[in-house]
Amino acid sequence: MRNFARALIIFFLSIGSLYSQVNTDKVLMFGRNALYFEDYILSIQYFNEVIKVKPFLADPYFYRSVAKINLDDFQGALDDADECIRINPFMVNAYQIRGIANQNLERYIDAIEDYEAGLRLSPENRTFLINRAIAYAQIKDYDKSKEAFEVLVDIHPNNYNAYISRSALFLETGDSISALKDLDKAISIDKYSSYAYAQRAVVKSRMSEFKSALEDMDYAIRLDPDYANFYTNRALIKYHLEDLRGAMADYDRVIDMDKNNHIAYYNRGLLRAYVGDRNNAIDDFSNVIVLEPDNFHAYYNRAIIRDEIGDYNGAIADYTMVLKEYPRFLPGWYARSESKRKMNDLKGGEADFNKAYALEKELLAERDGKKKKEDNKNSSKETRSESDKNIEKFNRVIVADNSNVKTKYNSEIRGRVQDRNVNVELEDSYRLTYYENDDHIRKNIYYSAILNDFNKANVLNKQLKVVNSEVSLDEDRIRTHFSSINYYSRELEVSSNNALAYFARSIDFLLVQDFQGAIEDLNKVILLQSDFSLAYFNRAVVRLKQIETDAMNNNDVGLDDSSLKLNIINTGSFNLKKNNHVASGSVSRVNDNFNDKKRIDFEMVMRDYDKAIDLDPSFVYAYFNRANLSCMQRHYDQALIDYNKALELNPVFAEALFNRGLVHIYKGNTDKGIADLSKAGELGIIKSYNIIKRMGQ
Repeated sequence: MRNFARALIIFFLSIGSLYSQVNTDKVLMFGRNALYFEDYILSIQYFNEVIKVKPFLADPYFYRSVAKINLDDFQGALDDADECIRINPFMVNAYQIRGIANQNLERYIDAIEDYEAGLRLSPENRTFLINRAIAYAQIKDYDKSKEAFEVLVDIHPNNYNAYISRSALFLETGDSISALKDLDKAISIDKYSSYAYAQRAVVKSRMSEFKSALEDMDYAIRLDPDYANFYTNRALIKYHLEDLRGAMADYDRVIDMDKNNHIAYYNRGLLRAYVGDRNNAIDDFSNVIVLEPDNFHAYYNRAIIRDEIGDYNGAIADYTMVLKEYPRFLPGWYARSESKRKMNDLKGGEADFNKAYALEKELLAERDGKKKKEDNKNSSKETRSESDKNIEKFNRVIVADNSNVKTKYNSEIRGRVQDRNVNVELEDSYRLTYYENDDHIRKNIYYSAILNDFNKANVLNKQLKVVNSEVSLDEDRIRTHFSSINYYSRELEVSSNNALAYFARSIDFLLVQDFQGAIEDLNKVILLQSDFSLAYFNRAVVRLKQIETDAMNNNDVGLDDSSLKLNIINTGSFNLKKNNHVASGSVSRVNDNFNDKKRIDFEMVMRDYDKAIDLDPSFVYAYFNRANLSCMQRHYDQALIDYNKALELNPVFAEALFNRGLVHIYKGNTDKGIADLSKAGELGIIKSYNIIKRMGQ
């Protein structure tokens, strides 16, 4: 193992040419570990090394294509998937990745061919079926898209995404009734899907059922209060219900959430002008112009209001901007003529009036007396799309081109597919590392005497932190940690009994996703220094990661729509999804339905946490992590004991409050759960409020 580590370091530092010494199976495993934990840049570097040594293997090309998909490098992913399929044309998931890449590159026909090829190998694959149906819709072959969706729902009749995506197709083709039926079905499958309620509100709005649409949009916002487009859509519904103040309040919220939302500024400006709040309306249109300097609708509206408040110079300047872009815009010439007359520029006013008069005759001749196709009445509730640049629709509220949905089809073709439809998750366990994510909302800093003393001793090159979120390494950090591994390896060759060197190297191995190397080093630490509580704590962390990646290696990485997370679903049950090995009803420490290896693995993790607590009963994170481990085994009473102890040691431990709240809710103690979630929200875990709103239903 140590010789391999040194050879690997040489690989990454491009020192020498020892390719033959590299254990490519292990390097591939490290890459998959990094991929699983979303360390995409690191994973690509591992796969690069395997490809250098064994370019005839299909797997590293496939996994590298998955990493590139997650980094939005669609062309790179396509190239790797091509090579993978060339080497092994029977690798089903390679067709999936290549199809996803083609679809994101708008090569829809190629994507369909990939999905068809995948379906020949895996006829019931849900992702192939749904993405094929979406791709047909994207090339506007609606008949084939409908046929493809029919096949999908016949095979997977309870697939939420199938009905959501097909509803978008029906909506695009004008079949609101069918869209509504699909959304009703989607909601029956997942009644806590904010998206389904929001989309149903859009459909009802198109059917002029505004009161019912408002109820759906209200509920969508209760489920997902942090999505700005929901407020934009609700504002439009309120506008149609003539609740102008309510609509403006929603636009206020959108702007609070997104200072660059030009549509919210524009629509709020129209409503403010309508109710006579002219100065603030001018401010809104000015903000639109700052964000979109060529938004001539905003110039024209600002010109009208400036004229009304007597700012004739400002009005003329704005009218002039509009008329340069739209020289045949008749109302603009008449309006500028009036503004010039009002400031005693009679000659200029007359010139504009004559221009308008001549243009009007010209336009009437062109139309040959026919009625205008567009009826631009101020009193109408008509809207215009964001892309509609017809200046005569200056007084219509804008509907964003993509405001109906978060994505046009709720497909699985972008980003981390495992993030789709994820329910509320427990806050993750803590680990020792050098890095932490910046959280501008949650600024909780938890003190640990043992960690503080360890850092004060300056035994490591960097200060250790205890965090509960992964931080992906950039290339500089990757090089740093391989260099550090190399440094400590040389130190240990000189002094093989240096426990701190083993501990330091274990942190580096953990950060580069070499879990076996980290465990071996921590074993050495504990053998040399049996009272090193931090070593037991981090060994438990690494062992649990090893369990996860072992499970991942028995499935397929990057393509499952679930994640190895502890979820609370419909406030009903916890679920460890990636492995189907969680069972209930056992009173043993580890669930009886685990196989023997899993039972031993989990017991070893639990014993490490026990030992860490025995050595340092004040180390709050060990209690928290042990509680999470109990939840994974559905031992909720034991989990509550540990969460309670963690909160006894630190009453403002937000993550412990959040997790304890979820456990209380699961056990039916809703009041206790909401009280914990409320406090957790107060301490910065904002998603707590979303759950509280759900529980209010």
